[in-house]
Amino acid sequence: MATVRKVLGQLIPAAFTLETLYTVPADTQAVVSSVMVCNNSTADSFLIAVVPSGESYGNERNIYYNIELPAANTFTATVGLTLAEGDSIQVFSTLGNLTFAAFGQEIT
Repeated sequence: MATVRKVLGQLIPAAFTLETLYTVPADTQAVVSSVMVCNNSTADSFLIAVVPSGESYGNERNIYYNIELPAANTFTATVGLTLAEGDSIQVFSTLGNLTFAAFGQEIT
């Protein structure tokens, strides 16, 4: 098994749009060590969800919900999420002011 530490995804989602930050590739597992959310403008709020492969988003998938982030601040979640092939991290920003980044390891 090979392990690669890397930036798993970086994204600025459009306002009021649930978007995929990262999906585990085929024949791969992942450990997400941290997810960071940086506010690039005025106060905003966000959610982060983990959606299992083949499933769709629903409130039961949220790991962070309606978190308010003041202007020019950063939120850091040190999480250690373990994900299987096809699992995804989805993110949402109310106003579209936020940058999301996930860091971790892919295991093949």
